[in-house]
Amino acid sequence: MDRYERINALHRILKSARYPVTVPRLQDELNCSRATAYRDLAFLRDALMAPVVGDGEAGFRYDNADSARFELPGLWLSSEELHALLAAQQLLSRTGGGMLSSALAPLQQRVESLLAEQAGGKRWPVERVRVIPHRTRKLDEHSFRAVASAVLARKQLAFDYRARSTDERTRRTVSPQRVTHYRDNWYLDAWDHDREALRSFSVDRMSSARSLDTVARDIDEAELDQHLAGSYGIFSGTPKGWATILFSAKAARWVADEHWHSQQQGRFLPDGRYELKVPYSAARELLMDVLHYGSDAEIVEPPALREQARGLLSLALSNYDR
Repeated sequence: MDRYERINALHRILKSARYPVTVPRLQDELNCSRATAYRDLAFLRDALMAPVVGDGEAGFRYDNADSARFELPGLWLSSEELHALLAAQQLLSRTGGGMLSSALAPLQQRVESLLAEQAGGKRWPVERVRVIPHRTRKLDEHSFRAVASAVLARKQLAFDYRARSTDERTRRTVSPQRVTHYRDNWYLDAWDHDREALRSFSVDRMSSARSLDTVARDIDEAELDQHLAGSYGIFSGTPKGWATILFSAKAARWVADEHWHSQQQGRFLPDGRYELKVPYSAARELLMDVLHYGSDAEIVEPPALREQARGLLSLALSNYDR
């Protein structure tokens, strides 16, 4: 246990203690020598101005009058906590093509400074935390900031939107409900005031986004979850049916650990194959995910979905008959 961790642990012990804590107990809980325990007590009292009272005979505690008001100054985290925080910062800064790098730079500098203090000036190799975006779409940082700000400030949002399916451009005014990160891309769930309905928007298709002064309309969480079926993408909207998919024993080792839907049902079959049942609303996106597994996946039910899969496979095969 390094000094930062000992001071933090010592603070917790003294703050929660109802009676004076003896030095032998501190040695045992902090896993340190008697001299180190006294040095840490002195540092806590003299450098950090903690209300430490007592002596080596009766034990030490925080003064009752000041204990409730005192907290350790600054950010006090263990080495493991700082390392985890730095790794999380790297993940966030590189998500979406580094869109959040500038906003998170001060945090990274502060965390690296704290790590350097603990390591005597040693530099931590943050480049060893590797993040590889997959099929990430280009995102306008201004639009993302406007969306995030409107969601948190509970203000209506206006933006130009270019639908990917039709390429139609429209001007929207919405009450943002929540922002979701799904498959390396960002989406906004909102109440569309022109359509008088819940809609989901891909943030990368927005432009000229600005937060309005008008207070956003709040939609109940239960209604949001019902509309979005507790997930995103292939399962958005109220489920229209259940699909049963069989995966080969080889693919089962992956699929059994995957989260497809909050209500999914899965089981291993005696021959090692894996049966997955999921509710779905958008057949096209579900088919895309199933076909991703190629010959290792087979849609069993419903028959209509099975025929759609057969049709897509036939069309794909025809591309290679020329």
